[in-house]
Amino acid sequence: MSNQALILENGDVLRRDALGRGTLLIADGQIAEVYCGNAGATGGNANLDGRKVDLSGWTVAPGIVDVHGDGFERHVAVRRGALTAMEHGLFSVEAELAANGITTAVLAQFYSWEGGMRGPEFADRLFSAWEQAAPQVKTDLRLQLRLETHMFEQFDDVLRLIDRTGLRYAVFNDHLPHERLAAGKTPPRLTGQALKSGRSPEKHLENMKRLHGLSDRVFGELQAFSAELTKRGVQIGSHDDDTAEKRAKFRSLGATVSEFPETIEAAQAARDSGDLVVMGSPNIVRGASHAGKVSAREIVAMGLCDALASDYHYPSPRYAALELVKKGICDLPAAWRLVSEGPAKVLGLTDRGVIEAGKRADLVIFDRDTGRVGATMAGGKITYMTSPLAERFI
Repeated sequence: MSNQALILENGDVLRRDALGRGTLLIADGQIAEVYCGNAGATGGNANLDGRKVDLSGWTVAPGIVDVHGDGFERHVAVRRGALTAMEHGLFSVEAELAANGITTAVLAQFYSWEGGMRGPEFADRLFSAWEQAAPQVKTDLRLQLRLETHMFEQFDDVLRLIDRTGLRYAVFNDHLPHERLAAGKTPPRLTGQALKSGRSPEKHLENMKRLHGLSDRVFGELQAFSAELTKRGVQIGSHDDDTAEKRAKFRSLGATVSEFPETIEAAQAARDSGDLVVMGSPNIVRGASHAGKVSAREIVAMGLCDALASDYHYPSPRYAALELVKKGICDLPAAWRLVSEGPAKVLGLTDRGVIEAGKRADLVIFDRDTGRVGATMAGGKITYMTSPLAERFI
């Protein structure tokens, strides 16, 4: 370890099970030492040539691990055809992530028949931009593919994309309106969805009907494809489980993560099988699902939630944690674990998510009263800082 260190003292340090005044020593991108209950002490490391920063009045917490978010879309697809250098948008995404205390972020990209920003071509462009941008930023940017189950005719293309990028997380979706298609009814919002896909409503509906007609083949194709994902070490999840049977079906494919289950039944089935449950932070902040599904607050209160994700709104994870405390659903250490240690566990990352010696120095310094972030640090490097906290560093 280098003899240079940054010493953060007098802040309220949020550890796994407690919140208390403490001091952190940051060196070589890691948390070198943690002292709690004796602010300002450097113990056996008094010889470290460190610069001290007084964090009195601020809370220091583990950096937020965002296990699923698509808030990047507004940065990389501002107007159709207007911006071709998508990596420029990803630099802006990283700035927004850091401003919201997020130090690890999974960019959840569709691979769907829906087309437009959810189509295969857009996914390929985004992943190419990620290959350029991710090595240049300190926030740990990762990829997830949200795969439509009925797109199995393009699974070979998906595997090539995975092999090219080293992607390690894929989630199965099924957004086809099967009931309406089976009944011969026109799906809702067809015209708007078709325009986004670049197809006429007639062509879009024709494609949906064709894919619906392949339903009997889907599970067998998914079995073979899941085996290929497992060979590559890709973690598998499912999205919007609404029944215990559906969760069991996806679990049989190796999908051990249930993202945004829509019912208590599905969440309970995941927990009973030892699977991991991810809920949306905006659901917590709102107090209910915007789509009329189960309340994430209820899932958390029942002890069925392992992690909260930003979903579509990057400020939501920290506000969700604070809202859980405000509503008396859990204390701050337990609430914050849902946005740090819990998501890290979902991703299999053991080097972050908690404030402990030897872990990555992924930290967020914020005001608990307002929720406002003063500074974010990823791998020991400042990724965001603003007044009034900035004056203490500079």
